Amino acid sequence: MLNLPFDPVKRSEEIEMIVTKGLRRKYYRFRAAGYYGGIATADAVGCCFLCAYCWNYFRNLKPQHLGQFFSPQEVAENLLRIIEKKGFRYCRITGCEPILGSNSLAHLIQVINMVLDKDKDLTFIVETNGFILGYYPQFILKLKIPRLTIRFALKGWDEESFEMITGVDKRYFIYPMRGLKKCLELNLDAWPAIMQDIFGDDNLEKLKQRLIGMGINSEIESEELERYPYVLENIKERKIMLKY
Repeated sequence: MLNLPFDPVKRSEEIEMIVTKGLRRKYYRFRAAGYYGGIATADAVGCCFLCAYCWNYFRNLKPQHLGQFFSPQEVAENLLRIIEKKGFRYCRITGCEPILGSNSLAHLIQVINMVLDKDKDLTFIVETNGFILGYYPQFILKLKIPRLTIRFALKGWDEESFEMITGVDKRYFIYPMRGLKKCLELNLDAWPAIMQDIFGDDNLEKLKQRLIGMGINSEIESEELERYPYVLENIKERKIMLKY
């Protein structure tokens, strides 16, 4: 069992070594999903956080036991097959942190370019916790790709809530917001998102003020908690109170 809180830089390095081999990365499913009005989805494993409310918690806890390695071309082909069949205009990689370090970033960029080059009407959505982009801001320049949009899932409104939710040492709270700020400064299409059931209105306002203090004045997307039994158990164990 991983001791909490932990160092996300060290964990990123360890997890990337498990879930990547050169430019190949571990995935366990390709599917059509209803989010964003319909989206082709590649489900991968491996994250530098272990968020209490993560729907993919146990796969990310022990990613060495799940999934198969796919090349960027194989991932792109699977996504494009779903897009052609369903007529979707969006695609994504989810269930994981897509950017753990240079290997996973190189894999992601190749997937994005291969998909977008095949269809000029598509948009690729990168769903990230933003930590690595804040810690290694030089990575962000590699994401200046037309028709790419980046969703930053922010995991707390202050240092203490961040540590409770993610399992990560609270000293690293600021990095996802730094990543978001840098993306916006470089005119990338990026926005923040939060779990409304965890934040509630008061804590959402605290986060807004924190972002404004950093010069970030973005609309914040709110999503609802998927209340799987293991998610509720994890939340209880972390002593997190649901607001709704």
